[in-house]
Amino acid sequence: MIYLGLPQWSHPKWVRLGITSLEDYARHFNCVEGNTTLYAVPGAETVLRWREMTDDDFRFCFKFPATISHNAALRQCDDLTADFLSRMSPLANRIGQYWLQLPASFGPENLPALWNFLDTLPKDFTYGVEVRHPSFFNKSADEQAFNRGLHERGVNRAILDSRPVHSAIPDSEAIRKAQSKKPKLPVHALVTAENPLVRFIGSNDMQQNLTMFDVWLKTLVKWEEKSTPYLFLHTPDIGQAPEIVHTLWPGLQQAFPDLGDEPAIPQQNSLF
Repeated sequence: MIYLGLPQWSHPKWVRLGITSLEDYARHFNCVEGNTTLYAVPGAETVLRWREMTDDDFRFCFKFPATISHNAALRQCDDLTADFLSRMSPLANRIGQYWLQLPASFGPENLPALWNFLDTLPKDFTYGVEVRHPSFFNKSADEQAFNRGLHERGVNRAILDSRPVHSAIPDSEAIRKAQSKKPKLPVHALVTAENPLVRFIGSNDMQQNLTMFDVWLKTLVKWEEKSTPYLFLHTPDIGQAPEIVHTLWPGLQQAFPDLGDEPAIPQQNSLF
């Protein structure tokens, strides 16, 4: 089995496609990346609405808030962490994994803080970590220590593939903005636990996305034999995300028959 989703469940451009809420989104996808919690912890009523709009087969992969991962750098944040997990508790049985997106400043010298943070988390959930410091991508002793620590704790290494967007021609504001914000790092496709999480940052060139995604089709099929991967598809203008789904679906469907039919999202050009 594979979980497939987008980085968010709503966008103004998707309204014309019939996606106006999380409930609409969940009819097409079985998970969501959940970027919203990086910036703010949702209110209690909002979390309850999210529960009402999904079923027990849906999975949320929420990021830990930046107050924990960036501001506190994982130190002295027990209360912040407890409050966050408590707030999200109505969705406990629908959490695919909670994951940390750490800043580029979080280097090898900070690994003790990471291990301490992970070791104090409740064992009820699955966790992931995305790093951006160059030392974790040079196959050095530092990267080996990072991977080993995750493996020992059963924590997933979240994998960012930003090759497509950084290979794109910067011919739009969305591309230029994405290229300035998205890290440009090697892709280290490693499995450290049972739910590897892949974030594929596509470009606005769908043929390029199709070509560069081919290696992931082969890799994910191998991983699925022993794990349950999560795949999130991005585009520079997230309003274009349904198009990348449409482009990659034939290959995904062939590789993972359990995905079923392509999400019945009308294509933008059919609406005019």
